[in-house]
Amino acid sequence: MSKQVSYTKFENQLRPLFRERLDQAESVEDVKKFFVYTVQELLESVMGRMGAVRYDDVALAPDAAEGYAIADSLAQDQDFREAWDGSDLPRILRDFAENAVKRHRHLEKNPAKTEAKMYRGQA
Repeated sequence: MSKQVSYTKFENQLRPLFRERLDQAESVEDVKKFFVYTVQELLESVMGRMGAVRYDDVALAPDAAEGYAIADSLAQDQDFREAWDGSDLPRILRDFAENAVKRHRHLEKNPAKTEAKMYRGQA
């Protein structure tokens, strides 16, 4: 039986702030940005290297099965591979993506909040 590594400690540290950010998101772009920031922080904590994950290395992908996309450059990084393989990181990213995709779809269907932000102060 292979050893399973768990990163729920990092997940539990980030989840409250992530939920707060999603609740405050006023546009689909905010949702994407908050997802990326959260995943960057998670992966850098797991990999033990600040700056190891660039903004473009991770993206919210609402139409993808997992809900997110990882750039090939990050997927091929040795520290990332070691952390990813045999751990619960795929599940954690899926959970974060699921929450973000729900908020993304809600804002797409209800653009009033986004429009209010865009036109604030133009009266």
